[in-house]
Amino acid sequence: MLRDRTLNVALLLLVIMVVLPGGELQSQQKMDGFTLDRAREILHDAYDGVKKHYYDPKYHGLDINARFHEYDEKIKNAPNLSAAFGLVAGFLDGLNDSHTFFEPPARPYRVDYGFRIPIFGDNCFITQVRPGTDAENKLHKGDRIITYNSYNVNRADLWKMNYYFNGLAQQKASLLDVFSPEGQEEKLTVDAKVRELKRVLDFTGSDGGTDIWDTVREGENYDHLVRQRYYEFENVGVMVWKMPDFLIDEEGVDHLMGLARKHKALVLDLRGNPGGYIIRLERMLGSVFDHDIKVADRVGRKELKPEMAKTRGSNVFSGKLIVLVDSDSASAAELFARVIQLEKRGTIVGDRSSGSVMEALRYGYAQGTDTKIFYSFSITEADLIMKDGKSLEHAGVTPDETIIPTAKDLEMGKDPALARAMELAGMNIEPAAAGKLFPFEWLPN
Repeated sequence: MLRDRTLNVALLLLVIMVVLPGGELQSQQKMDGFTLDRAREILHDAYDGVKKHYYDPKYHGLDINARFHEYDEKIKNAPNLSAAFGLVAGFLDGLNDSHTFFEPPARPYRVDYGFRIPIFGDNCFITQVRPGTDAENKLHKGDRIITYNSYNVNRADLWKMNYYFNGLAQQKASLLDVFSPEGQEEKLTVDAKVRELKRVLDFTGSDGGTDIWDTVREGENYDHLVRQRYYEFENVGVMVWKMPDFLIDEEGVDHLMGLARKHKALVLDLRGNPGGYIIRLERMLGSVFDHDIKVADRVGRKELKPEMAKTRGSNVFSGKLIVLVDSDSASAAELFARVIQLEKRGTIVGDRSSGSVMEALRYGYAQGTDTKIFYSFSITEADLIMKDGKSLEHAGVTPDETIIPTAKDLEMGKDPALARAMELAGMNIEPAAAGKLFPFEWLPN
């Protein structure tokens, strides 16, 4: 969960040119002296950031100085850039903290594996397959993933695997051991779709503005993908709002809550919502409580004020509230659901949430002069202790009603959790129809 109002997205317009380091896919760029020095500097920045900002000055008992020297020696022997980035990430992973991690420099290629594999309960399933990819020919919705690139798939480790294979060491192909809804097991190699990108982007406009406008269009495509979506079923007085993140602006929250006030019930779908800004969490909670509410106590290096949400008074939605969460609901999404649950304001439906709940700031870094590489670190600055005296970190929110789709449900496009949430709100809908309300969308490749 972000304390500040803005993400450290790029700062690209502040420099003349941007170089994107990398090389062959899977980063076979050899570690020459120049690249090694840069990798070691990135590791030192990670160490320095944790020493200055991490909320626990004892680092959970970890000897952070010894660990830094250990990983600095390991980087000297790293065979390529991906291995070096993996070591920087591994250094921070010793803290076992969901909000303390390394965001590496961009790479000069885009990789699309062609499938999505979230966790439901304790099992991992294929939920989406992208048309026009190798995955379309080999995978199907409802296939259960047993191993992913030779790693056994489980709830605790899937996010680390996704982080590694999507961010640190992207692969030309994925090795999958799958179990179909019909009971057939198969070992597959699924080729990724790889698109080479420019190694150097020009933001001076001397190229006619091509790189600038390409970047703007990519941002617009992403904004469209994460737009707020909703349905108003006026005949039954139910609104269903799919909220993709907590990066929505204040006016957007007020507008949608204004629509919700016209109905007797609101189904708020936070599945897949990774969180966002604290101030948006406060605004959302203040819009469903008729009194100020304490979100959590903040525990850090120094005494911190508790996190509070101020009521919106006459602009509060006071109807029935049902909140949907799943294994990809994280951070602010989890806090919202847990406050609703603890205060008995509504009903939580779905699957246990991610358990990724800390308060962090992003710190951006750059190397180079005329050409620059950008990278950043998210560093936890406070733990959040709920009304029951517990942290949600590594625990998550357990729904009041656990509704998990079966492999057949996924294969048929059914959404039993949304159907149940709408039933609790006072509207009967078949799971197949519920599954069509908010169709999955892919970013342009």
